[in-house]
This record gives sequence, structure tokens and C-alpha cells, in this order.
Amino acid sequence: MTTLIDNSRARGVIASPARYFYFNMALACAAVAFLGFAPTYWLPLARGSFSGAPVVHFHGLLFFTWTLYFAFQSWLPASGRTAWHRSLGIGGVSLATAMVIFGVMVAIEAMKHSAAIGQPNEGIAFAIVPLSGIAFFALVFALAIAATRRPETHKRLMLLAAISLLDAAVARWFLTFLAPPGPLGPPPVPVTIAPALVAYLLLVVAIVYDWRRLGRPHPVYVYGGLALVAVKLLNWPISMTPMWHSFAGGLLAMAQ
Repeated sequence: MTTLIDNSRARGVIASPARYFYFNMALACAAVAFLGFAPTYWLPLARGSFSGAPVVHFHGLLFFTWTLYFAFQSWLPASGRTAWHRSLGIGGVSLATAMVIFGVMVAIEAMKHSAAIGQPNEGIAFAIVPLSGIAFFALVFALAIAATRRPETHKRLMLLAAISLLDAAVARWFLTFLAPPGPLGPPPVPVTIAPALVAYLLLVVAIVYDWRRLGRPHPVYVYGGLALVAVKLLNWPISMTPMWHSFAGGLLAMAQ
């Protein structure tokens, strides 16, 4: 009997870290988001030296709130509060909807800024980065909501959606340490690939975790990860096409 009790306790000790894996991943996403934007947003904001349109501040508030919400929602089922997790899910739908709306608005605001400094074509080309990113997030989030009755798929889709947002945060460190001197304009689209691949290392962590526990990566990570990387790589050639310039230029024209 003592042996059975000891084995049960041992299994409990082993199971506990596994139960909190997605919560820990959500905390990692929140940390990357906060630290990534620290040099270009949080620290200048604290010093009173950051200037930006109100839509930029509201966008930042929504996206940072998302990281906290995602961490809290990941903690609830891990701690056995599944009913709370489900009850608060509708709040996530509202928050994600607002993020998509303001993500598009900030992308248009960036195009307007680029046009104001004499770089309209560069701004239109770069707009594919935030617009494709928010579109990918919206699609994966919608799939996650549709899969709420399949928890193993749902939580992996939510993690994929969260990781897909982190390339902008990592890019801020590249911008801080590697950007050439001079006035800032929209960067070339290809320079966004390296920061994205660094951010996607969190997805590699999730894949390795599945591989060790299940013997294979979950299809969400296989197909979703391939789609995520494909979107990032295709941004470059698509951003140079007349079709994209017509589409994004039309958004800019409607906003002016």
C-alpha cells in the first residue's frame, strides 16, 4: 500500500509540470512581448519621450492586455478551473476582435506616416507585414474558437495564435541594435524574416514538448507552423507586386 501511495505521489509530481506547460508558454509569450517593446515603447513612454497617435496607444493597450488575458486563461484549466476558463472565453472573442480592428488601423496609420515623410511606396510595401500578421492571428483564433470541444487542438491553436504575434516584439530589438543611423522610415520587408524566425523558436519548444510526450508533433504545429513560416516568407515577393500596391494603396487612399 505504501508503495502504491508513493507511486501515486511520484506520478503527481511528474504530471504537475506537464499540466502547467501551456501556462508557462503563455508567460513566455507575455515576457517576450513586454521585453520586446521595452526599448521602443515602454521605456520611452515612462520617460515621456514617446510620441504617437492615440490609435497606437490603444493598439498597444489591447495587445498587451491580450498577453495577460492569454496567460490567465492558460492558468485556469491548469489549476482545475475549467468552468471559469469557458465562462471568460467570450471576453477573449471580444478582445481578439478589437485587436484585429486596431491592428488594421495601426497598419494604415503607419502607411500615412510613411507617406508624410515622402516614402509612400515603401510604407505600402511594408504594410503587408502587419496586415498579414493580424490576418493570420484572426484565422487561427477563429479556428481555436471553433475547436473548443477539442481541448488538445484548441489549446495548441491558441498558442500558435499567440506566438504569431511575437515577431513585432522581437523585431524591436533588431531595430534598436542593428538599424542604421538616421531618420526611421519603413524598413525593407526582408529584414522582418530573421526576427520572426527567432520568435518562432517558441513554436519549436512546443513541437519538442509534443514529440517527447506523444512521439510526434501535433498536426496544429505541423500545418500551422508551416503556414506561419510560409506567410512570413511570401510577404517579401507579394509586397512588390502591383496587386498588393493597389490593395494597400486603396486602404491608404480611403484613410486620407
